[in-house]
Amino acid sequence: MQVPWIGVYPAVTTKFTQSEELDIDAFLKNTDFQIQAGIDGMIIGGSLGESSTLTHSERIELLQATKNHIGDKIPVIVNVAEGSTRSAISLAQKAQDAGADGLMVLPPMMYKSTDEETTEFFKTIAKSTDLPILLYNNPVDYKIEIKIPMLEELLKLDNIQAIKESTRDISNVTRLRNAFGDSIKILCGVDTIAIEELVMGADGWVAGLVDAFPAETVAIYRLVKAGRIEEALAIHRWFLPILELDISPQLVQNIKLAEVKTGIGTEYVRQPRKMLSGTERQRVLDILDEGLANRPVLPDYLNL
Repeated sequence: MQVPWIGVYPAVTTKFTQSEELDIDAFLKNTDFQIQAGIDGMIIGGSLGESSTLTHSERIELLQATKNHIGDKIPVIVNVAEGSTRSAISLAQKAQDAGADGLMVLPPMMYKSTDEETTEFFKTIAKSTDLPILLYNNPVDYKIEIKIPMLEELLKLDNIQAIKESTRDISNVTRLRNAFGDSIKILCGVDTIAIEELVMGADGWVAGLVDAFPAETVAIYRLVKAGRIEEALAIHRWFLPILELDISPQLVQNIKLAEVKTGIGTEYVRQPRKMLSGTERQRVLDILDEGLANRPVLPDYLNL
């Protein structure tokens, strides 16, 4: 299935049972709500999906369950976040064999590679698979930036097609567009500045709070792209306190708690994470309760 790299791509959470096993039923329930809201693709096993705690076989199990459940309704992307090139290639090839539609690839984990090493890492993975690739540019969290001279080399490979832009610098969308025109798709990776990056020309949004609020997220995207900015802004202003739960070391716990509050998820996480407790849990609940009490009525965004 072709991946257009346009629209809303949830970085879906991984659902667990209380004993920390995969909860496929809960995972697929949330997937159904995402598709009903109009998402354009989904990303399995990302940072929000607790990537660091998942085995390769668990990612493939999630992929196969999703593909069996939804067929070709939307592209399903598998995240590759590995410490070695060899391990990244292994996962990429397993994902391709299991029916993934594309890959999101992070730079080497646990080692701050040089620009040359990072470029070669991405190129070697891309050459090992036929799948289209979304590069993840997040120097804030991973301390490695995919710079424009690196992209000039990487875009020579046909299957490197898009970048998840998480530098937190809105003007980087314009830098990328000035450098590469439409030859690269740009997807915002930070919920709190997604509306700004979409206005500046980003093609899509790899979203987090979409896991709990799919309709509101897709509505903002489609309204912006339809030029109905004021309507999108009204939803965004309501949404922002909730979106800020995405820019936290406990974003997984925050978003899973939000999924519970909206009735489309579970709160269980896999250690070393622990569910929110005490004053921090109450702080997050207060934000969610305030938002839910004032949840906006959405326009008919699905027909835009």
